[in-house]
Amino acid sequence: MSTTDLPASHAELMDGVYRWQRHIYDLTRKYYLLGRDRLIAGLDVPAGGTVLELGCGTGRNIILAARRYPGARFFGLDISAEMLETATTALARAGLSGRVTLARGDATNFDAKALFGVKSFDRIFVSYSLSMIPGWEKTVSAALAALSPGGSLHVVDFGQQEALPGWFRTLLRGWLRKFHVQPREALRDVLESESARVGASLRFRTLYRGYSWLAVIKIAI
Repeated sequence: MSTTDLPASHAELMDGVYRWQRHIYDLTRKYYLLGRDRLIAGLDVPAGGTVLELGCGTGRNIILAARRYPGARFFGLDISAEMLETATTALARAGLSGRVTLARGDATNFDAKALFGVKSFDRIFVSYSLSMIPGWEKTVSAALAALSPGGSLHVVDFGQQEALPGWFRTLLRGWLRKFHVQPREALRDVLESESARVGASLRFRTLYRGYSWLAVIKIAI
């Protein structure tokens, strides 16, 4: 998918939201985007492997993952040109520009070969992005289609806060709506359905009393 094919309304919305937010995003989000580092630690990237992050944002996660798995090649996709500008600067500052390739695209419908010159990936991860993507279910399908045999999809996102006080859930949901974020109640059901569809295994974990959900779908070899 070329840049001109991107869904203009959502791309413009994300650029508007993050035009200024991107400068303080990592500083503020570290307090409530919980489970991201656990996801990265669980990627277990094979030597020489390829890793794609969908919704790579400021590049924070890719930088940490690239440092943890120095033998792998990394790729990042985001619909926001503003976020990609910040990510490009962050990667250069970290000395990782040569190991990470970024592209602007729609996570619900992307052509990995056209964007990155790579047909498939050993690992794909999505961190707190499904809750921001319209038609997010298509992102799950697109990610699974882009995995190599034996590859895995890793997802962390907001849960339903099922074991937390009701007042906390109300406050959190109100805050998230300001940034067009909506926790996906059907996330587990969709991951189970998609896993069954492609004959993959699913491991699903609830973190922090339901604050976050962490899942891994592994494709058969």
